[in-house]
Amino acid sequence: MTKRIFRSICLVAISIFLVSIFLLMIVLFDYFSDVQKRQLRTQTALAAQGVSENGSAYFEGLDVSDCRITWIAADGTVLFDTSSDSSQMENHLKREEIQEASVSGMGESSRYSVTLMERSLYCAKLLPDGTFLRLAVSQNTLLTLILGMTQPILVIFLASVVFAFFLASRLSKRIVKPLNELNLEEPLKNEEYDELSPLLRRIDAQQRQIRRQSEELRQKQREFETVTQEMSEGIVLLNAHLTILSINPAAARLFGTDATCVGGHILSVCRNQELQELLNDAAKGNSAETHVTLGEEKYQLNAGPVIAHGEVSGIVLLLLNVTQKDKAEQLRREFSANVSHELKTPLHTISGCAELLSDGLVKPEDVARFSTQIYAEAQRMIALISDILRISELDEGNPGGKHEPVDLYELAKETLADLSEKAAKAEVTLELTGESAYVTGIPQLMQSIVHNLCDNAVKYNRRHGRVTVDVSKNPGTVCLTVTDTGIGIPKMHQERIFERFYRVDKSRSKEVGGTGLGLSIVKHAAKLHNAEIRLQSVPEEGTTISVCFPV
Repeated sequence: MTKRIFRSICLVAISIFLVSIFLLMIVLFDYFSDVQKRQLRTQTALAAQGVSENGSAYFEGLDVSDCRITWIAADGTVLFDTSSDSSQMENHLKREEIQEASVSGMGESSRYSVTLMERSLYCAKLLPDGTFLRLAVSQNTLLTLILGMTQPILVIFLASVVFAFFLASRLSKRIVKPLNELNLEEPLKNEEYDELSPLLRRIDAQQRQIRRQSEELRQKQREFETVTQEMSEGIVLLNAHLTILSINPAAARLFGTDATCVGGHILSVCRNQELQELLNDAAKGNSAETHVTLGEEKYQLNAGPVIAHGEVSGIVLLLLNVTQKDKAEQLRREFSANVSHELKTPLHTISGCAELLSDGLVKPEDVARFSTQIYAEAQRMIALISDILRISELDEGNPGGKHEPVDLYELAKETLADLSEKAAKAEVTLELTGESAYVTGIPQLMQSIVHNLCDNAVKYNRRHGRVTVDVSKNPGTVCLTVTDTGIGIPKMHQERIFERFYRVDKSRSKEVGGTGLGLSIVKHAAKLHNAEIRLQSVPEEGTTISVCFPV
């Protein structure tokens, strides 16, 4: 803008200078022409006076170099001329200045000479004797005058141009300086040019609109980040060229990167071939899904295109950890298979015994034994079904009771009393230590925890073994600890014993009548009470299981 103003000022200044010089030359030419004409008339009058008094004697010894004097007879014959031979000159009666002088006493005219590039001024006066005296002077034309003054005009022109450049530079910078120093943050506080007021008001209105829109965008960005930051699922926003626009912490942790990857290509943080194929498919405008294994986890990847104006402008990549889901599905299948297997054996036993009894193939003295076996297998099925229903209720979050204070010591005491007969048959000694300690919980679930732990301690103990139940108060917790001197649990099985139907020794479990669901019930019940389970076991030495409830 400064250059344009500079060029404009210089152009205007030079144009005005040239026009002014031209007009000035015209005015001066006209002025000096008038002066020359007046001088010519005066000289003509003086010369006419001399000729009238002295006649031809006036011309004797007359020496003039700046004008031409011609004496013309009344019939137009040239009597005398200072520049030419009068006898050789043509008749001047028809000349304009002679014709005018014959009428008014004095006449004037001018004639141009193209070859000489000059103009001749003529002035004629009628003398008393009827003759005419004419004076003529030469005058340069305007073009000749301009050409004659070329050198001084060029000097003046160059000086004017330099001065114009200097003033234009200063003036252009002075004009532009307030524009460069405009306070665009607060446009209405600028008071330099009134002509800028409409523009500044428009800028102020647009800035208010931009600030409002920016605040809305920031608010939406904060809301989006607040939602995505806390998501356990990974989410990545990409543009059409697979450049990362946004990535939440879950996705960043999964890819082993951080927020600095924003602006980079997605394949720079993960070169998984299946991911690349998924994104290429989404870039074509198709929603796509695939499953990949990243590290030790399995993920479901969903890629959805963002379409604007009929073209893919971006891609939303969602990463879902389906490891637990797959494990749960696997457990469900195993659970169904285990339930079928566990129910199949007692049903076959019951069916076989019942068939033998109905066909009369059992001796009378064996009927009681077969009946007892049918009853035992039926009881086993009832216990198994009860445990399955209990597990299902816990899975559905339906514990079936209200929270209330429970004395864990008294509950353990009642449980050991119920198991005393069973322990006596197994030749296992029961012992209770500790003190009264109240825990807020659901009595039925608390009783399930204590009973299953104590029952397993009796079942999987040795003859003449011991089961010790201790209830202790610790800072912030109340712990129930069940210790036995039984067969113990090998290290490789300790992480899985709380799974449904998982048995370390299946033959012994069937022998003692275990369903394989007791510890799974303990795990679910403890979880509902925010309790922590601790396990310590040494094969052939015994097992200690502690359940610590928060106070």
